[in-house]
Amino acid sequence: MNPKRILFINQAITPFVSETETSLWGRKAPQFVQERGCEIRVFMPKWGTINERRCQLHEVKRLSGMNLIIDETDHLLIIKVASIQAARMPVYFIDNDECFMKRLEVTDAQGNEYADNSERAIFYSRGIIETVKKMRWNPDVVICQGWMSVVAPLLIKKAFREELAFRDSRIIFAPSAPDVLKLKTTPQFQKDILFKNISPEDLAAYPQEMSVGDLYRLAVDYSDGVFFTPETVNEELAQYAQSKGVPVDGPFDIAGDGLQRLFDFIQSID
Repeated sequence: MNPKRILFINQAITPFVSETETSLWGRKAPQFVQERGCEIRVFMPKWGTINERRCQLHEVKRLSGMNLIIDETDHLLIIKVASIQAARMPVYFIDNDECFMKRLEVTDAQGNEYADNSERAIFYSRGIIETVKKMRWNPDVVICQGWMSVVAPLLIKKAFREELAFRDSRIIFAPSAPDVLKLKTTPQFQKDILFKNISPEDLAAYPQEMSVGDLYRLAVDYSDGVFFTPETVNEELAQYAQSKGVPVDGPFDIAGDGLQRLFDFIQSID
């Protein structure tokens, strides 16, 4: 396989959010891949901390306005875009009043974790998948970064498996730190994730209320590769992936040769 079109489902990208290992990977990995001749599309949530005027976000009218039906409720999908000029890299933002516009990432301003984080992740991945379809763009590889991307592998491999955009896509998952989410999913999560070809039987192997570890295993079960960074090393998850025959690599250090190693890993996935 010689992938040329790479979709990045990122959780955070600097300079739109504070600089962390995760946001640096979100910033540097797409640029590195693009500079080696690949065509990319890059997405992240429009977290409530992002200043739209300062970051020069503007709405993409031709992609916005779709309603995603989750648990028989319409959720308006808004797509915005900004550019990282130094990298010549546009970044698309998934926005929605209830999920992102007025809310922070994992916790609120008082440090209380949002109980519906997993439901927000469903909207985020559904929004990206529908937007990529609308772009008429078919990714060879999808890089899923962080807890916000945990349902994307399942959606792509089950709900959208017959769609031309994702029919031949390979998926690489990179988790967040093992303890990023403290709360388990609500019972609503397993109802909201049922979509198209996804049935209750596909979730039978997981607890009704899932921990972040369960969510990561769900992502691994529908991925074609897993990689770790120094911040996200998770031996239990690595062993689980290997037991499923899913290739594992890392930790990739962004300060060293991690970007090249990630690029080589992408090229190796078949």
